[in-house]
Amino acid sequence: MYFKILRLILSFFDFFNKKKILFFFKNKNKIEFSLFIDVGAHHGETINFFKKKLNIKNILAFEPSLPNYQKLLKKTKNIKNLKIYNIGLGEKKEVLDFKQHIESSSSTIIKINDQSKYFKRKNRYLDFFDRKKKFSIIKVNIDRLDNILSELKIKKIDVLKIDTEGYDFNVMKGLGDYIKIVKYIYFEHHFHNMLVKDYTLSDVNSFLISNNFTKVFKTKMYFRKTFEYIYFNKSYKED
Repeated sequence: MYFKILRLILSFFDFFNKKKILFFFKNKNKIEFSLFIDVGAHHGETINFFKKKLNIKNILAFEPSLPNYQKLLKKTKNIKNLKIYNIGLGEKKEVLDFKQHIESSSSTIIKINDQSKYFKRKNRYLDFFDRKKKFSIIKVNIDRLDNILSELKIKKIDVLKIDTEGYDFNVMKGLGDYIKIVKYIYFEHHFHNMLVKDYTLSDVNSFLISNNFTKVFKTKMYFRKTFEYIYFNKSYKED
């Protein structure tokens, strides 16, 4: 019960962050999307929220965790023109270990620093008496996003949303030349030391700038050392 209440509290505050993102897109007079891609779709929170508020014609969703994927299917079963893949995205086609956390939205591919203060504090809140195993390891399939976009013959992407708990840069690099057809990249970056990343926000920023993107939005998530960013492709051309 305690865990469910805590999850509801976090979801409540995350709702306000999503409203900020929504306001950004509406303020840009961009309330109609031909294609929205959700990488790390979890249980469909972003899909359900934006589908109700914006005119999104087509959605591609990616979720590597089978337990999360099964819930995603159930929670988005009434959404039309949605294609869901039970795979993760990265820099190459491979099979990796996925750490499925007791709080499923914190699950990740990358290494966890279980000695970090952030990890210990977070799990103390989630499981005060330390009764549960925090992670289970499952195998997941990874592919490059450009492989899938090529197969589907995708020509334009309005929004690429990435929420992969520290694997976001790997997803971006897996776009290859297809990064040119993306108008907005919307992603999270974690500044705590629980996730052992091999890159920094500066690396992501330099990569995006080199591909002619510019930062147009930033907001801090409540109760977390995590920010959300939106970058705009200055070379993107409307039809």
